[in-house]
Amino acid sequence: MSVEAASADDGEVPTLGLVVHPSRAVDESVSTILRWARTHAVRVIARDLDRDRITGQVDTLPDARFVDRVKGLVALGGDGTMLGAMRLVAERPVPVLGVNHGNLGFLVEVTPDTLETALARLVSGDFTVESHGCLVAACRSGRPLRTDSGFNDVVLARRGRSGAVSLDLTVNDQQYGYYRCDALVVATPSGSTAYNYAAGGPIVSPSAAAIVITPVAAMAGIGRAIVLGAGDRVSLHIDPASAPVDVDVDGTPSAELVPGAVLTVRLREDAGQVVRLSAGTHARRSRLKLSLLDLPLRRDQLLELIPENLRPHGAAAPGPEPEDG
Repeated sequence: MSVEAASADDGEVPTLGLVVHPSRAVDESVSTILRWARTHAVRVIARDLDRDRITGQVDTLPDARFVDRVKGLVALGGDGTMLGAMRLVAERPVPVLGVNHGNLGFLVEVTPDTLETALARLVSGDFTVESHGCLVAACRSGRPLRTDSGFNDVVLARRGRSGAVSLDLTVNDQQYGYYRCDALVVATPSGSTAYNYAAGGPIVSPSAAAIVITPVAAMAGIGRAIVLGAGDRVSLHIDPASAPVDVDVDGTPSAELVPGAVLTVRLREDAGQVVRLSAGTHARRSRLKLSLLDLPLRRDQLLELIPENLRPHGAAAPGPEPEDG
């Protein structure tokens, strides 16, 4: 169903929500969206948190009201911004269109120069939806996590550089084994190409419903990645001998666990709706980006392989590419 059709059913003007990167320059894309919206009877709103980042006439609302009003989201940034937008509406999934103001961009598909065409397709319903599951984490001690839903991964890492993460894994209340490692990555299929991949874990098809658990620098216990079913209940028991553990959800610091704590993780299917305008093209580009990451060359060294007359205008050899956001 299109954003417009969904709103028509409610008797309301179609409402698009903006989620923007906290520091990257996105003014041009915001202007494009507002200019387009004025001629297509579409209302644009943003979060109070982003008020100072939005130029132009845009109403801002607290997060709860923002989530309740939007029929679709446009995320301006990189994959990190896209993940944040998806987490925002995980309890009430709506189509999320990613506009790449980042670098590699595995999730985001649209570039700023094609944004206007993408908006027209979004509102008319000329797109497909790529469904994503998210991991829902909770601390059994009752202490809430600052961020508890992750579309990429939940990572348990040792705090500082001393000691090791030591924990027991139970699946469906059955003892599975133990880990002693620098960090443990619990990933979704879509997140399998992130930290899990860097740690040597398997790439899992986004169409699969599964949980991947991969140790980083394993010293004892389970030393390889395991793949569990979507309905499996995962519990991670921090051993009394473990170093203090920091929990990150999609790269966001979320909790500090002490020995004796128990973290539970489950997969919630169909928690995210990513807009795809050309799913086949996007999949091919993602595979190419993954293959480039495997090459023993930095971005600037790859550029040196292209004849100077064929390089993009003004493309000098840049430094190391910063982390996408």
